[in-house]
Amino acid sequence: MAHLDSSPLTDAQQARRQRVIDAAMDLAAEGGYEAVQMRDVAARAGVAMGTVYRYFSSKDHILAAAMIYWTEVLYLQLDKHPPRGVTPADRVLDVLDRALRALNRVPKLGAALFMSINSADPAGIEAQQSVTKMLDAIVLRSIGDHPPVDEENRSRMIGHIWYSAMVGWVNGWSSIERVYKELEIAVDLLLPSS
Repeated sequence: MAHLDSSPLTDAQQARRQRVIDAAMDLAAEGGYEAVQMRDVAARAGVAMGTVYRYFSSKDHILAAAMIYWTEVLYLQLDKHPPRGVTPADRVLDVLDRALRALNRVPKLGAALFMSINSADPAGIEAQQSVTKMLDAIVLRSIGDHPPVDEENRSRMIGHIWYSAMVGWVNGWSSIERVYKELEIAVDLLLPSS
């Protein structure tokens, strides 16, 4: 995700920007969406308020960047821990289950990240598009060899169902187990073993 100043970031600037993201994630993990205040993020990251605003226009912008970061980490974890399972459906469910368990370990953070990409903030909209692309990449990589002809459409539908089910979890009217069950149904329908 681009920062507000369009010039490229130096290594030191990138490190400061990441400290801001990490600080926001820590605050969200502790107290949820409402706990992420720009002043507190700056203090936790050890940077000036001007530095925070150089990279991010709002807390939704920071949390949206954190959601992108979280999704990128999930993708990179596939190198260390490849998807397990015999069928494409098994492998996709394995990876989605890992993601759900990770979010469920820090539910306040998970809810805050999803709230940020649902905001009307343009950075949230941009983040939603980036997260969708990363989720597609994760699902497509998990499908592996011999994918269905229209794998991109199927992957996108799985992403939509994941997103919709997560909205239910964030809003408290669905459990993480129910999210998994909805994903399991979707994956079985979209990636049949035969």
